[in-house]
Amino acid sequence: MKKVFLLVVASLLVSVQLVKANPAFSVTVVGKGEPVLFFPGFACPGELWQETVAELSKQYECHVFTFAGFGTVPPIEKPWLPKIQAAAMEYVQQKQLHKAVLVGHSLGGTLALWMAATKPELFAKVIAIDALPCNGAVMMPNYNAAAMSYDNPYSRQMLQQDSASFRAAAAQQAAFMMKPQHRQQQVVNWMMQADRNTYVYGYIDLLKVDLRKDMANITIPVVILAATSPSKAMVEKTYNEQYALLANKQIFYADQSAHFIMYDQPEWMMQQLKQNLQ
Repeated sequence: MKKVFLLVVASLLVSVQLVKANPAFSVTVVGKGEPVLFFPGFACPGELWQETVAELSKQYECHVFTFAGFGTVPPIEKPWLPKIQAAAMEYVQQKQLHKAVLVGHSLGGTLALWMAATKPELFAKVIAIDALPCNGAVMMPNYNAAAMSYDNPYSRQMLQQDSASFRAAAAQQAAFMMKPQHRQQQVVNWMMQADRNTYVYGYIDLLKVDLRKDMANITIPVVILAATSPSKAMVEKTYNEQYALLANKQIFYADQSAHFIMYDQPEWMMQQLKQNLQ
């Protein structure tokens, strides 16, 4: 009995060391089969993929990430996103996840593209869900990544905003990004749960990322699921421009869907995932 107890304690110590070795995120592994990594969008925990993983874990080993500062994962010092990218690359290599598929929504999709552009030989495929190589270029007409600073009037305002004002702004964003009201409330709660510094400075990290030229480095297949709201013509133009240098790509458009395709068109997205994971 004493030997068994010592083995259990040793196992727990190893688990704690592994968690401490990767403070940039927590990972839950569900299912068996070929490895698939699931990266959530900004401010969302791995719970975003709950219904998706419940189905796909029947055939695949699903590694579900929650990034530092979101959900219940403690925050890390900035620069937030570069540290997550480096740690995720290290995770894949340490775990020897040979030819894993990367599935990412929004920020998570940008991260997946970044990883695939860095070492495409490690991965089998990327499935990017309403994600772009350069988010800042869509939001700013005179986009210049080098000119972006953590210290700016908008960031200072966000950091000083009281909870009621922050929730009101989050509710407006959620209403624009998905249609089901119960899902809007869920995402608002995730935004409220997020570490405020991570929410503010981490988003600046995302806006700094410009992978448009790096798309030429990706040699593996990339499947892109794009939401068509508010204008399919505008979305098609944006995706064709941003992914112009990506040779091996397929773009599928989710009609009548806003940013959270898994909530607006869940059956369509599940069908696309199953087909493209085969």
